[in-house]
Amino acid sequence: MSAFINAAHLYLRMKMNGEAATTQIAWVLLYVQGGVVEAWKDNLLDELAKGESEIKTTEELFTKIRNEFRETSEEERKVEQLWKIEQEGRTCDKYVQEFKKVTRESSCEERPLIEEFKKGLNGTIRRKLAKAEKLPSTIGEWQEKAVRLDRNQRQSRVEERMLRRNMACPGGNAQPRGDYGEGLYGGRGGQIIWR
Repeated sequence: MSAFINAAHLYLRMKMNGEAATTQIAWVLLYVQGGVVEAWKDNLLDELAKGESEIKTTEELFTKIRNEFRETSEEERKVEQLWKIEQEGRTCDKYVQEFKKVTRESSCEERPLIEEFKKGLNGTIRRKLAKAEKLPSTIGEWQEKAVRLDRNQRQSRVEERMLRRNMACPGGNAQPRGDYGEGLYGGRGGQIIWR
């Protein structure tokens, strides 16, 4: 936004110096386009046409634009990002790293950070943490415990799948097959192939 205002200032000084304020205001509004700004501009044009607007100079217009569409500070952007972060289908490790990246150099206090962190966790992990005998007390402890629970839960799922495969094989004896010389685990592309 500040780039737009600076460019408009420069153009007005260079090309429209001496023009009537209403002409200058109309020229600036000509380049206010898109999305929410478009509706705002339409309302302002109606007010100007009816003589109901307090804007009489381009400086007043720029002040109004700054007030209506002020750029958010870095801190506000981080808080907004923080509200949007969720673990969803990814590992807790990845969620924690993104959370740390967004909160780095943040002035947020510990308790609100913990609440935002918990809010973004998958429901299963959040519920398991809530049932813990001793709740973590710092954001670091919450992150560490959540990562550990997530890893354990994912490992448990892998083991359950392997157990089900083992039980589905005749005789309950699943054996990997394939040439162990190919890839790390054998088979094409390093896969274990069960028979």
